Amino acid sequence: MLGELIGEMEGKVSSQRVIDVKGPTMETSVTASGKLRGVQVTETLTYVANTPSKGVLHGVGSGIITTTEDGDLATYTGEGIGRSNASGVLNWRGAMFFEASSEGKLGFLNNIVGVFEAEVDAQGNFADKTWEWK
Repeated sequence: MLGELIGEMEGKVSSQRVIDVKGPTMETSVTASGKLRGVQVTETLTYVANTPSKGVLHGVGSGIITTTEDGDLATYTGEGIGRSNASGVLNWRGAMFFEASSEGKLGFLNNIVGVFEAEVDAQGNFADKTWEWK
């Protein structure tokens, strides 16, 4: 069951590189900031995506989230499917698996699963929303 909205992030693609021309497969890194349950955070994520069929991408990645105030830390792994629309916007849907210390402001993330919607536009602007999956 879809639970409450955990947070929203906005950022920018910071780098991309070709992993393999067959597929093709690319690695993308993103830096973002926003709030998770009211806590201001920054995020760095990297995902590797390939194109198993025309117009569809399959991505697997991981990320680190830190609070801007005190550096509390959480990590996650994730997987999703991306599709491009006519405007060149890449829309992602998928799941994230969080780990965090039981102490600190991000402790609520420990051992929860999130589902996300994310967009990356042609200029590399990134935005996402994540909900807890109960």
